Amino acid sequence: MDELTIFTGNAHPSLAREIAEYLKIPLGECEVFEFSNENIFVRIQENVRQRDTFVIQPLSSPVNKSLVEMLIMIDALKRASAGRITAVIPYYGYGRTDKKDQPRVPITARLIADLLTVAGANRLLTVDLHAAQIQGFFNIPVDELTALFLLGDYFATEDLNDLVVVATDIGISKRARDLATKLGAPLAIMEKRRVGNNDQTETLNVIGEVENKVALTVDDEIDTAGSLVNTVTTLIEQGAREVYSCCTHPIFTDPAIQSIASCPVKEVVVTDTVPVNGTKKLDKIRVLPIAPLLGEAIHRIHTGMSIGAMFEGIKRE
Repeated sequence: MDELTIFTGNAHPSLAREIAEYLKIPLGECEVFEFSNENIFVRIQENVRQRDTFVIQPLSSPVNKSLVEMLIMIDALKRASAGRITAVIPYYGYGRTDKKDQPRVPITARLIADLLTVAGANRLLTVDLHAAQIQGFFNIPVDELTALFLLGDYFATEDLNDLVVVATDIGISKRARDLATKLGAPLAIMEKRRVGNNDQTETLNVIGEVENKVALTVDDEIDTAGSLVNTVTTLIEQGAREVYSCCTHPIFTDPAIQSIASCPVKEVVVTDTVPVNGTKKLDKIRVLPIAPLLGEAIHRIHTGMSIGAMFEGIKRE
């Protein structure tokens, strides 16, 4: 793998180091910092001419700084004559703005796709996009991984009796159904309505049977946890014995941690597509490492192997 190089910005360097360890290669040397005038500077400190390069950077907080770092790093690699540049974005920020659902609003997820492509990215590798159609915003190859198998493997070992998998809204129902199939459990769906543009939701109804069952809610991300609290409260009111929750992206903006701590949810299982540290940690929050999944995908992209085979039980040789 002497032609494979991995670089990272400042959004999630620990994840990049874990991926490099999985691949048994050193992390690429580069400088990424901000001047006093808030201009971001990048300098690649090793030869990348005609090398297969991967830039690992979730668009996590601070989102706009993480995005600009990614764009400038890609531009620096392109101008250094890198052979192929793959943007590895475990969490695709602005993914919720994927359509015009109100008059005179942007489709920012498409704008981000254009920015990445213009900067020089030849490929995108990401995990559990908020909406599947975002793949179509790109004119370059997109590999979307899913953490559902990782989450499913965890709950399969928990031996939860009378389990029902609950999709937190209609949009996530297909992924929730796949998880329910893996766990051999029935599916229920929360019918809810978003209130304005202030990240508040109003839960309306539960479609499916949850009474006297252990409920497992599924979502792609948890932001303020308002939707999670509403869902858990509704499920308990509908007779669920216990409620567990899982998601791929633990954004956890205020007041998420306080809400989870006071909420009757038994456990919240997430991955580390974005950093989960410091004040974001709780005893009832379990973090599963995403680095092996991303590392395996990078290995397969680099060697021309199938990405889909990762989810068909085929192991790396």
